[in-house]
Amino acid sequence: MPLNKPQPFKLTSCSFSSTVILNILSSWPLTGYAQHTSLPEVVIPLRVTGNRPMWAMGWLTYSLHFGGQKHFIHIKAKKFLVSRLFSVFTYTKQGALHKDQPYVQNDCYYHGHMDGDPESMVAITTCYGGFQGILQINGTVYEIKPKNLSSTFEHLVHKMDSEETELLPMRCALTEEIAQQMKRQQNENPTLMQNHYEEWWTHRSFLDLALVVDCDLINKIYFSLDIEVVLIGLELWNEGNLVPVDRMEILLEEFCVWKTLSLNIQIPNDIAHLFVNHSFGKFLGLAYVGTVCLPSHNCGVDRLLGPNLFQFAHIIAHEMGHNLGMEHDSSSCTCGGINYCLMSSTYSFNPEFSNCSYSNYWTTYATTNCLHKEKKSIGNLQIQFCGNGVVDDGEQCDCGDRHMCERDQCCNSRCALNDGAACAFGLCCLYCQIMPAGTVCRQEVNECDLPEWCNGHSHKCPNDVYLLDGSPCGNGGYCYEKRCNNRDEQCKQIFGKEARSADHSCYRELNTQGDRFGNCGMIRDAYLRCHDPDILCGRVQCENVAHIPFLRDHSTVHWTHLNGVTCWGTDYHFGMTIPDIGIVKDGTDCGPEHVCINKKCVSKSIWRSQCSPKTCNMKGVCNNLHHCHCNLGWDPPHCLKSGRGGSIDSGPPNYNEKKHKKSIGLSQFVIFLINLFFTLHILLSPTHPPTVPHPIPPTHSPVSTWMSPSPTPPDLKTPWGFQSLQG
Repeated sequence: MPLNKPQPFKLTSCSFSSTVILNILSSWPLTGYAQHTSLPEVVIPLRVTGNRPMWAMGWLTYSLHFGGQKHFIHIKAKKFLVSRLFSVFTYTKQGALHKDQPYVQNDCYYHGHMDGDPESMVAITTCYGGFQGILQINGTVYEIKPKNLSSTFEHLVHKMDSEETELLPMRCALTEEIAQQMKRQQNENPTLMQNHYEEWWTHRSFLDLALVVDCDLINKIYFSLDIEVVLIGLELWNEGNLVPVDRMEILLEEFCVWKTLSLNIQIPNDIAHLFVNHSFGKFLGLAYVGTVCLPSHNCGVDRLLGPNLFQFAHIIAHEMGHNLGMEHDSSSCTCGGINYCLMSSTYSFNPEFSNCSYSNYWTTYATTNCLHKEKKSIGNLQIQFCGNGVVDDGEQCDCGDRHMCERDQCCNSRCALNDGAACAFGLCCLYCQIMPAGTVCRQEVNECDLPEWCNGHSHKCPNDVYLLDGSPCGNGGYCYEKRCNNRDEQCKQIFGKEARSADHSCYRELNTQGDRFGNCGMIRDAYLRCHDPDILCGRVQCENVAHIPFLRDHSTVHWTHLNGVTCWGTDYHFGMTIPDIGIVKDGTDCGPEHVCINKKCVSKSIWRSQCSPKTCNMKGVCNNLHHCHCNLGWDPPHCLKSGRGGSIDSGPPNYNEKKHKKSIGLSQFVIFLINLFFTLHILLSPTHPPTVPHPIPPTHSPVSTWMSPSPTPPDLKTPWGFQSLQG
């Protein structure tokens, strides 16, 4: 069957410490206008207010009712999704390259999650009016878009059926033979092997991406890898193709050659992808593997599949995964119990990476250096101006664009405070006013944490402080980096409340093996055996396990029967951004006056400090800055004089707070006694009181001693600036 004549395609370029070039119609909405087989539901998103901590951090909450139940979505504006110097390249009739830097609205893209489901995904835009995008919850994908000609903010939500999200006959064009050939090409280039494994994952990676509409979805997919995608440019081949379109492998080769000679000069990039409106049979895309830092081969080709950009975003993310070193998943790869993950060779709408993909990406990250760029160097994000949503030097506040400033009661579009406003943000700012001194702005979260209070002069809460490392806590444990670590508690967190730390024989037998189930860390790609003094600092081993947990983070549960004891533990796939739940945490005791630090059992004396309970006059504790945090009634810095308590770092606590609580408790107790006495008096009194033969008439109107007029309540008003549904 002859192929149709190739259509002119577009090209975009992206940035993430790598740049990606992708082609897409910049005027398309986020999800397109695909035809759906299911009937939509009409919903009206309601703004939920009242959660001040989330509001202060920039999160917005909306309530939507669909699928037979109410859902709450938490969304946050994706700052710097588009570079401030975003460029668009086109061609004139004469073939001359034309560069333009149009205004691209950059504050209308939101990402987030559904309340109660951290595995969910929300990617929406308000650029076109109303909400338009994708909601994914419990593995089900919904599309939301505004209802036409609605005056009441009505939206349409419909479930994307399997035939809309799955194209099982379609597949990636990367075969095992092509992959092996690509590997041979890469091995010939020594520039890819420059870093050592111990330098991996020091901070977030950034990808310069040139696509505009699809980028929010791709950004959300790559969030699990701690990769931030930033749009830097777009090139449109509006006067015909600049490379011949034939077989996909040949197209990829030719495109990479053109990119090296042309695009790399116009737009420095990390990854470049070509979007092609052309049929390649069953193949959806093709990209080189592990070439993200190789300017001549950091390329990919993606086939347009109509207006459904949800599918297209997955194709792009899949092919970008190849550039980042990810190979196709094998039968042993899984993502939270699901076999078809993002890097499956056949199309899957599942946006999650498998354990194999995490491992592949870690190898690429550890052996390259272009992914380690600082954020400020990506896409010229260091540009400062009023309206960027960031408080720069010389600004009192910054509420963002004009529309956001119209809704802000505290800050105006000139980046100055409104009349009567003392502040516009911060944990010690409430309704545009600085909160009184002694107001708690950060509660302690556990026994190793300390509270902070507003000082009455600043909108900022003091920096977070906590108990000094080595402070006693729990059942013989020690505080370390604001947490109390204990192997028994760690086993309970993994295997349930009946579990506990196993016998030392389990630790000795397993952690001296030096494998994925028992080790004291890694050097390069080899596990380290634990020396005998360090066996309690390797992987945690548990016993008395009543049930096997379902771990959705690619961890594996294992058990070993040893000398009548069943030892339970987990393994971990290195390279993931999530914490390893199975490693013994630093600060856990490993013997008398000894603790685990960096998988070694060391003396507690490493926590020497000039601060101690004695230096605090036995009237306080030491914080992590080696200063006394005094008990209520004693003044810092050394708790020698009467005062409010707290420390020089925490702000002044409310001296009357506990006193007030005590007086309230005493008053309630007195009232309780009076009521009790009155009740007993009634119960013990005769049923019929004795008759008074000659009662004396009262000289004035009687007044009940149990009734008193309530004072008129003050005029309570809803705080301005907060309306709609209260949460």
